Amino acid sequence: MLNIILNGSNGRMGQVLTRLIGERDDMKVVAGVSKSGEQLSDFPVYSAPDQIKESADVIIDFSNFSAVPAIVDWAAANKTPIVIATTALDDDCSAKIAEAAKVIPVFKSANMSLGINALIKALKAVTPALEADFNAEIIEKHHNKKLDSPSGTAVMLADTIKESSSREKHYIYGRHSKHDEFSMDNIGIHAVRGGTIPGIHTVMYCGPDETLEFTHTAFSRDIFGNGAIKAAEFIAGGVKPGMYSMDDII
Repeated sequence: MLNIILNGSNGRMGQVLTRLIGERDDMKVVAGVSKSGEQLSDFPVYSAPDQIKESADVIIDFSNFSAVPAIVDWAAANKTPIVIATTALDDDCSAKIAEAAKVIPVFKSANMSLGINALIKALKAVTPALEADFNAEIIEKHHNKKLDSPSGTAVMLADTIKESSSREKHYIYGRHSKHDEFSMDNIGIHAVRGGTIPGIHTVMYCGPDETLEFTHTAFSRDIFGNGAIKAAEFIAGGVKPGMYSMDDII
């Protein structure tokens, strides 16, 4: 039985994970952490990690960026592997995560979808062939409750293109007040917010007389929950301390 602590248990993704894990007979949620401390399910919910009384095999974090440092500290202190799916993390938090990875397994991804991570592999393959003649544009669409912009996934896709290019790339966030041509050295990133869209990401390569598009559409949040569960099973399976990502699963 895989025992799991959910950080952000009362949030949208926390509730998705509660349902998905509840449908399994080989794992269970033993505790949750949420700012309100309100108990919404049959496991105890704490308002801060330092209140947790239960032990677990792994932590899954789908919370707010402000809640990540405390759960990372708790994970490292209690030698508990952690899956981090929260985005918009600053440099200080990223450094804390890297330090924790010296003593525990840490699985970190801005998007837990297997499809998005397969798309990343595709971008690595096609970018070198197109970068000389094709402009790169990324358009991401999400529900109107999403706080960060652009999405962590959009930045992850842009970083993939940048790292796969032979020349330096610069990110352009929208074009308000810009009055210049679009340089081949730029990657455009644009955000749309509305309704209940779980997430749509489109990468466009625009060249002379032809355009190539890759689009990933999330029809429900279950895909992110299932990916996080796969990640939890992976790092709780006896891997050594270190940083892991979807590349280690796909």
